[in-house]
Amino acid sequence: MTLATEIREQPQVLARLLDRAPAIGAMAAAIGARDIEHVVIAARGTSDHAAIYAQYLFGVLLGLPVGLTTPSVLSLYGAEPRFGRALVVGISQSGASPDIVGVVAAGRRQGAPTLAITNEPASPLAAAAEHVLDLGAGPELAVAATKTYTAELLALALLAAGLGHGGDPLAGDPDLARVPAAVAAALETEAEVAAIARELAPRDACVVVGRGYEYATAREWALKLKELAHVHADPYSAADFRHGPIALVDAGFPVLAVAPSGYAAPDVASLLARLRDDLHADIVVLSDDPGLRALGRWSVALPALPEHLQPIASIVPGQLYAMHATLALGLDPDQPRTIAKVTLTT
Repeated sequence: MTLATEIREQPQVLARLLDRAPAIGAMAAAIGARDIEHVVIAARGTSDHAAIYAQYLFGVLLGLPVGLTTPSVLSLYGAEPRFGRALVVGISQSGASPDIVGVVAAGRRQGAPTLAITNEPASPLAAAAEHVLDLGAGPELAVAATKTYTAELLALALLAAGLGHGGDPLAGDPDLARVPAAVAAALETEAEVAAIARELAPRDACVVVGRGYEYATAREWALKLKELAHVHADPYSAADFRHGPIALVDAGFPVLAVAPSGYAAPDVASLLARLRDDLHADIVVLSDDPGLRALGRWSVALPALPEHLQPIASIVPGQLYAMHATLALGLDPDQPRTIAKVTLTT
């Protein structure tokens, strides 16, 4: 199965990317020399979730505000935003979507530093940008993106470390070297994840919650469930979920929670306790913290990483869950209905 193979390739993909840390650091140093004041990112789909991760990563570690562009402002309405002292980034597995290319091309026309993060270094996006960060993940043939997503996250983490530490990512953030092994450990949860997925597969709706860095994970896990298992999976920040959507939950309603230790953990724990004790939800918890896992009817142990790197491993059980839920429903995860690998939006 192509999807299964690509999910299991991720430790090797990430290790290869780490081998290129010096080159990524040199790129970061060149970008940092431009004295950027904020970051603007254009992305769609799975890559948009990498952009959400970047909002927390650059905001927390570098103090840089990160805005997600609205590509239609340019592509549909012909209005070109003024980027000022921004780093303009396009993130795209294929590098082919015209609206993402258009944002980066506009940034370059205005003299802003521009960066393409893509798995296709010969793509239109790469041609439009001043700097190209090639993910080097190898061909991703499955329609649902997996290895390119975790590669995007690690690429962003390497870039942030390079920007923050004078162009030497691994010296500035030695924990980056732990990521491939942590992802390999996350893959070892497959048997227990598959058992949970089979039990919950008949449920056609759920919510997925996370907070802080893991909001990106919640959104990506929900997308995989929609794409592959055709589940109405609604993702939320644990904070936003309290502002109305919690009304969705009644006894037995599935809640999938990404809740590793870190600054966001106490708030997520408080929400899960209410969902369990007051609303009697059926909760699945992904966490490295046994106390947080105890809040779920089911739980999966995550390998521990620093909070800013944890999403690279946290999504792996989510990918496995989506794949096994799809199989349990008698569907083919390599042939999801109505969607294609490359979507060209304008």
